[in-house]
Amino acid sequence: MEKSDMINFSSLEKELQAVLEADRKYQRVNDAKFRALNQNVASYEEFRDIVLASHLKPLDRKDISGAPRKQPWNPIAFGAKHESASTEEVQPELSEIQPRSASEFIREWRRFAGRSFEKYSLLVSLGGKALQEIFSTEVGFGLLGEFFLILSQCLKSGDEEKVIGVLDGLSRTGRFGLNHSLLSKAEQKACEELFHKLQVAGDNCFSDNSVVCEARLTHVEDDVTDITIKLEELMGKYGIRK
Repeated sequence: MEKSDMINFSSLEKELQAVLEADRKYQRVNDAKFRALNQNVASYEEFRDIVLASHLKPLDRKDISGAPRKQPWNPIAFGAKHESASTEEVQPELSEIQPRSASEFIREWRRFAGRSFEKYSLLVSLGGKALQEIFSTEVGFGLLGEFFLILSQCLKSGDEEKVIGVLDGLSRTGRFGLNHSLLSKAEQKACEELFHKLQVAGDNCFSDNSVVCEARLTHVEDDVTDITIKLEELMGKYGIRK
């Protein structure tokens, strides 16, 4: 048997554990959402705190005894901190990052912590279709709002059509309506500002047609019209007023 035909059980086990952990996390977050809704929380911030704390467990009597603790109080934060530290040295090229699941995307997303333009480039390079497939179940809690903040802050001239594609893909993800309704005021404002910037870019493109040669003018106008129609359609999905 050739080496290429041998099954790497260690790799398969790691992938299985990652999938199981992603499923457990999804169930925890989903249960926390319904628990918060049933409690009739007074504000979005309170709802968000409940969901973000979904991985925490009630203290046991032995946890508050005088014996020193070997287990970290917050294993999720502890693991994320060490994961971040271990990946600081090696940063893959954006073209090499092709996540196939939400858990793989989140792992790559964490590597760009504090680097908004790298996160922006990742979203644009993946595109709307890939993001729709990655988040077919739903976009993880808090991620959708962060996407809007990043896209609005880092939008570059010439990327408008790609960003519209990203917005289209996100609008087709699972539970989009629910996740969109849970945006904070800052995230909703960023979403509105992003659409405003895209509208302005489209208007400028029309005004710039005066410098395009006559042979290309009709083609350019058709492309801009298609983008404008798609943008207006998305504004309806995202609840943006014209």
